[in-house]
Order: sequence, then C-alpha cells, then structure tokens
Amino acid sequence: MKVFIEKKTISNELAQQMILAAKAKAEELQVAVDIAVTDTGGHLIAFSRMDSAPLLSIDIAQNKAYTAVAFGLPTHEWYPLIEKQPALKAGIVHTPRLVVFGGGYPIFHNKKLAGGIGVSGGSEEQDRLCCEAALRLLTI
Repeated sequence: MKVFIEKKTISNELAQQMILAAKAKAEELQVAVDIAVTDTGGHLIAFSRMDSAPLLSIDIAQNKAYTAVAFGLPTHEWYPLIEKQPALKAGIVHTPRLVVFGGGYPIFHNKKLAGGIGVSGGSEEQDRLCCEAALRLLTI
C-alpha cells in the first residue's frame, strides 16, 4: 500500500525568473500584463503586475494559472474540447476559476506537473507569447 505520493513543485526563485522572462516579452510586445505562477495546488508562489496592467487581469492571470495546473492543460486547449458539446459548453463555464481562453500553461518538470503560469492583460496571443517566453527557461 502506498502511503505517500511524491509531488514536484516550482521554487520561488524559478517562479521569479519566469516572471522576469514573461515581463521582458511583454515589454518587447509593448503590452502591460499581470503574471501569476502557482504550485500544483493552484496556490500563488509569485505574482507581478506591470505598471498600467489592467486591474481585472490580476484575477484572470491567477485563474489562468489555476486552470492550467488543475487540469494539466493549457487554457487555450479548453474551448476546442467543449465547443461542440452544448450542455458542457453552457455549464462548465460556470465553474469557479475556470478560464477557457489562452494565456495559462501548466509547468512540467520531467513530465511531472510542478505548477502553472498565467498571464493576462494583452490579447490572447500576447498573453500566450509571454507564458511561452517564461516556459523556455525550463529548456535551458
């Protein structure tokens, strides 16, 4: 009988580095964003709000990271899964903290879930590019 399950988690140091990488990409794109990094439980490890980033995007960034880690799935992959299922599409969007558009990614280490990152404040494409810039740190 297994008594314990080993879980990965992202360090605060790496979370801060990811935020810096996402900010650098946002500056390159000339957009102000909010950036959230969570652990596997969806709990905030690090957060940053760039000057002039939308206030509403604070919660959206955190919810994107939460959604990504809760299902181990990038948030942009949600809508294609539900778009042709009317009952699911109408109902699941009422799930608290669920985001079904891009800008949230799970963070994996050696194929194990270690956290999530969410960016909000730009277009869906800009938010995704900022996340992807942060995730590139994991391949260095």
